[in-house]
This record gives sequence, structure tokens and C-alpha cells, in this order.
Amino acid sequence: MTQHNESSRPSVPSSPSADAPGTPTAGPGQQVTLRSPAELADALPYLLGFHPTDSVVLVALHGDRGRFGGRLRLGIPRSGEEWPEVCDQLAETLLTGSSKRGNRPEGVVIFFCQDPDTAGGQTPQQVMERLRPFAQSLRRACGRLDMPVHEALCISDGRFWSYCCPDPRCCPPEGTPLSLPGTSVMAAAATFAGIEVRGTLREMEDRYAPLSGERAEGQRKALDAAAFAMVPRILGGAGCEPVRQETLALARTLIDRFDGTPPLPGRRAADAHDDSLLTSEEAAAVIVGLQDRFTRDRAAEWMEGPQAAAVLRVWRALARRCVHPYAEYAAAPVTLAGWVAWAADDQPEARVALSRALTADPEYVFAQLLYRACNEGLDPEPLRQCLRQERADRALQDAVRAEVERLEAAALADSATSAVPETQGADGTRSARRRTRPGGPAGSTGPGGPAGPAGKPRARRRSPRKGDCSREERPQ
Repeated sequence: MTQHNESSRPSVPSSPSADAPGTPTAGPGQQVTLRSPAELADALPYLLGFHPTDSVVLVALHGDRGRFGGRLRLGIPRSGEEWPEVCDQLAETLLTGSSKRGNRPEGVVIFFCQDPDTAGGQTPQQVMERLRPFAQSLRRACGRLDMPVHEALCISDGRFWSYCCPDPRCCPPEGTPLSLPGTSVMAAAATFAGIEVRGTLREMEDRYAPLSGERAEGQRKALDAAAFAMVPRILGGAGCEPVRQETLALARTLIDRFDGTPPLPGRRAADAHDDSLLTSEEAAAVIVGLQDRFTRDRAAEWMEGPQAAAVLRVWRALARRCVHPYAEYAAAPVTLAGWVAWAADDQPEARVALSRALTADPEYVFAQLLYRACNEGLDPEPLRQCLRQERADRALQDAVRAEVERLEAAALADSATSAVPETQGADGTRSARRRTRPGGPAGSTGPGGPAGPAGKPRARRRSPRKGDCSREERPQ
């Protein structure tokens, strides 16, 4: 199946929307019952967390009263030749995903969301008619799997049509206007519960879109220079660990900088301000460094805590710096952004980010695993625990290494002290005597230091003096 854009990657929201009869719950203890196509159309953004654009959305229904369950979204393929295959895939994916959670769908509601191409003179009604074969094919695919479609709506340019209702009295041919934003029962319940609609899907995707224009050219040059300087060190073996430490230190600096600068209100203003907080050279160094898997995994440990919001802002800003021909490099920072969002239970942001990462690099394994886990409704806590344990183990190893180095340094100092010869004074006391080699500084005992070459103790002998009881032996 051809994927024409990011939106065309299947996305299956994980958890059911409600656990009581009716349709979705807007919050703990709240249940909202949707009784008409108009209320269904108005509820869609609250089910997904954003307004879908160029998308087909399937919602599973459970029980006699049609309790909402899992949701699935896919970008509408441009070619009608793909529709039969896409329909079979959508129906099977919804069935498989719901069955894994122990709730086989007993029905389906379908939404087709696409605005008209105004440049070509297209009308919303023409969009609806063009998508009608797609809707019919999808209804048949769901029916073959014993998932009857209770309603199929087309939403375009502020109006909606029903593909299931033939009655023009409730579903007129010219479509029905959507309710004004914030005036429906679902909108009121969502506002009361603190549910936020993020805007359109396209607006969410734009937060990860690369820069353009003059700034893009400057960033490209910085990426060229960073790749030329860092990639040989990353691949060279011996220089890899210093690059990792430098990348993580710089990324930590950026996070502290973003954390100390609150975001501006408004998505566009906030992103533009974040872009001004880092230079092209800083962005290039971190982006290239994150191409190393071990560095990326270390950065994935910053998924929680008071700086998590700043971490997400940094990963978004770095994604926007992955300009052509470095678009594939965006897979690392965008995947990290998706992971931070998923760990914070922000599933709409997580799905958008992880889908963008797979668009940048379809073979990026980390993004594949996270995307599949997020869509299957898995809990991110086991992965969080794993990363916490790795961080704790590394801290313990660093502490042990530091203690071993301290003990070795102390042992070397003791060895150096014991290798210094002693002299006996007239009063019978003994004291250390330092000898200076010709041409060396005072106190020098040779190129190997007090312990001699290769760290071996230096042996010194002296003849017995009058008054000595015996000949002293020095360490060999």
C-alpha cells in the first residue's frame, strides 16, 4: 500500500473511551450519550484529541448501547485503486487491536474527514461523493468480519453527510452544518473534565516540519560541518565515547536553557521562540550525535521529572532543524519526542510524533517498537522502569569506578613515599632525603617519578655507617 504522507500511517488509540453505556466519557464519573449523527460528528475531535484532516477514523462499539472502544485513524489514500486493500487492512486492524484487549467490536462508527480543494474549485459535496465508494467498500469489509457499521459520516468544510441514512429530512443532500465550537453537550463535558483539543492534525504535524528559507540553508551548512567532523569519530571506535559524552552534555545544556525560558502562548509563537534558543551549530552537533544508538538511548532516560516539558520542546526544535538533505536524521529526535509524550500519557502527541519519525525513516526500529506499543495500548511504565534501572546501574558503576581510581591513586602515592631513601641524623633520627638528577627539578627522581620507570619501585642501597646496627634493606 502506498503511503502518500505521514497521515497515512495507521494509528490506533489505545484505551476505550468509556466504560459505561452510551458513548464516550469526558472524565472520571462523567458519561455522555450521543444520540444523533450531529452529536457524533461534534464528538470526533474529543475522541482523538485533535481535529483529523485528510483522515478516515474508525471507532469500535461495544455492548447493547454502543459503548465507544478503540479508535483507528489512517490518512486517506489519494488513489482510489488502493481503497479495497486499505479497507481490508483497516477492518482487520481494528478487530485485531480490540480483540487483544479482550473486547471484540460489536459495531463500528466511521468518519471520513477531508476538506475540499478550493484551488481546484471543489465543493464539500463533491468531496463527499468522491469518497462514497471508499465508504461503501469499508462498510463491506467490516461486515465481512461481523462488525456492522452503525454510522458512516463524511465531514468536510464545516458540514457533514451520512452515508447510512437515506432520509433527506434529517440528512439533506447539501449536508448539515456542524455545531458551533464549544456549544455541544460533548464540548461542555470535555471542558468540565479538562480535555483539550489540540487543533488540527496538520497543525500538530507542522511542529515537526523542517525549517525553510534562509535559515534552512544556514542549518544545512552547520549539519554538513558537524557530520564531516563527528561521523568519522562515531564510526572510528576510539573516538565514539567522547562524542557521546559531548552530545549528551550539550543536549543537557539546551534542556536547562529551555527549562529556564517558559514557552510563549500560542503554538506558532512558542515554536518560533524555541527556535531562537539554540544556534545552528548547537542543533547540528546534537542531531548528528543522536544518530548513535547508545547516545539516543541515554537521552531516552530524560522522559520524566520537572524538566520533561523542556525536553519535549528541545526534541521538537531539533526535529525542525533536520532540513534537506538531512530529513532522515529527524527520526532520532522525533522518536524521542514521541517517547516523552507517551511517557507523559499524551497519546495524541505521541502518535503524531512517532508517525512522523517513521515517515522520516520507515526502518527506524525504536520508532517502530514505540509506535506499535502505543497503538496496542501497552503501558509505558515497564520501559520507564527499565530506563530508570539502567540509569541507576550506570550511576553505581561510575561510583565504583571512581572509588577504584581513588584507591589506585592512593596506593601509588603510598608506593612513591616508601621508595624515598632515608638518612640518619647525628641525633639518631631518620628522615627522607630527596636526590635531584642532573638537569631535573628539585625533588625529581627520574622520568618514571618516585617509583621509577614503568611504575616499579626504585631500589636504593647505601653502605653501613658507623653506628648502624645492621644494613637496611630497601624494597626491590
